[in-house]
Amino acid sequence: MKKTALVIMAAGIGSRFGGGIKQLEPVGPNGEIIMDYSIHDALEAGFNKIVFIIRRDLEHDFKEVIGNRIEKIAPVEYAFQEIDDLPEGFSVPEGRKKPWGTGQAVLAAGKLLHEPFLVINADDYYGKEGFRRIHDYMVNEMQENTDHYDMCMAGFILSNTLSENGGVTRGVCSVDDGGCLTAVTETYDIYRDADGMHAKDGSGNPVQVSEGQHVSMNMFGLPAGFIKELETGFPEFLRNLHEGDIKAEYLLPSIIDRCIREGRASVRVLETKDRWFGVTYKEDKPAVTASIRKLIDAGIYPEKLF
Repeated sequence: MKKTALVIMAAGIGSRFGGGIKQLEPVGPNGEIIMDYSIHDALEAGFNKIVFIIRRDLEHDFKEVIGNRIEKIAPVEYAFQEIDDLPEGFSVPEGRKKPWGTGQAVLAAGKLLHEPFLVINADDYYGKEGFRRIHDYMVNEMQENTDHYDMCMAGFILSNTLSENGGVTRGVCSVDDGGCLTAVTETYDIYRDADGMHAKDGSGNPVQVSEGQHVSMNMFGLPAGFIKELETGFPEFLRNLHEGDIKAEYLLPSIIDRCIREGRASVRVLETKDRWFGVTYKEDKPAVTASIRKLIDAGIYPEKLF
């Protein structure tokens, strides 16, 4: 059986969560956090290794809350995303406070990844279907080819990924008749009210989205060779920063989008109808806890996960 890894991006500073470490907030009946459920689903689907991407200052708390437990049931490795982990010749612009986004996060784990890998966010609940479908694709269909990247992603339905407590950012997808991604557009402040759906582009201008569109939740199945793409692209991204821009991010969906447009990648969109939930905002936590309770009562998960 082909080896596969689960890569969990957990280095976010939780700014919209009131400054707390949102990835470590308990939501299950025995103190489980959202990552516990993702790891459970990934191991059940057949993934062989867990790679956590965290900040160094978070390492002790992270291991206490989850890492030490998971090490008892699966191989675990750690990568560290830091704001000053830059290619030679580059330095952190004055005033920048945050690391460089999801592309840099995965790049930080590059030396640990020698097999196809699935990337997820730490603070998102994805459901079982996406893990199953991506693992099956990576094991049975994915081709390793350095000239053309064969990738896949979980295609969530936009209406299944909204928060009741504020706008969300999603990679809005265009999909061709063959089920492959043709473009992914980072779209901001998406919410639904009595007037319908609302969203903005990167410049803050209103854009149209529909409830039934596929969106990316940063749940990508990638070949090991894609790390080379991230290594090559990061210096280019840094060179093209505008003076005074201290918030730009090297985003995984944008990198994948460029590879598609240049004809160097294909991404199979594996639709999942599972409902996303997460702790984007502090006010989300009660709803997440209630959702987990419903899944346990329905027999989807045991009362005690591990």
